[in-house]
Amino acid sequence: MGLDINIETNNSEELYLADYYDKKNDYLNKHSLSRTFCDFMCRKDVVSHEPELDQIGRITGVDISPIYEMETYPNEEELEFFLEVADSEEEKQKILKKAEEDKVKLQANIDKVLKTITELIKKLNAIDNLPALLLPTDFDSLGNKEYFSDFQIDKGKGCVENNFGQDLRNFERFLEFVKNRGTKTVWFNYG
Repeated sequence: MGLDINIETNNSEELYLADYYDKKNDYLNKHSLSRTFCDFMCRKDVVSHEPELDQIGRITGVDISPIYEMETYPNEEELEFFLEVADSEEEKQKILKKAEEDKVKLQANIDKVLKTITELIKKLNAIDNLPALLLPTDFDSLGNKEYFSDFQIDKGKGCVENNFGQDLRNFERFLEFVKNRGTKTVWFNYG
């Protein structure tokens, strides 16, 4: 069992209707992010060198901050925990204020995130050997040579064995799908 990453939306109850789960639409395969992508997003917390997402932003010249900002949306369970262990009412108010500021900061971010993902895909499509451009790492939890290779080829099935290119294309397809169904705000949920 591992940690998964999901893209949450402001209107999830309107998105996942019966047609979403219909196998003929294949949305789960077309929209799923792999556990490797989850590990990729968490690299900044586990490596001492520049994380791969930051390297890719630098290599492509794409501002990747909208992707990192998706991690700042407050998780309700975590928020409850921090409120329970807060030492004072003042600390609770600070926690609540920060959570509200984080929510406001992400409001209506879908166009910014979609633009970022689309730019990354476009720029990475022009790079022949991305793994060779990434810094060597002593902690290769991603399987860099495999995960970042063959960017234009979908190697996995849904969230299993996706490569980076497939994860980004799935991310883009999901954002386009939910935007067409009225989504304005997106964020990551780990679980």
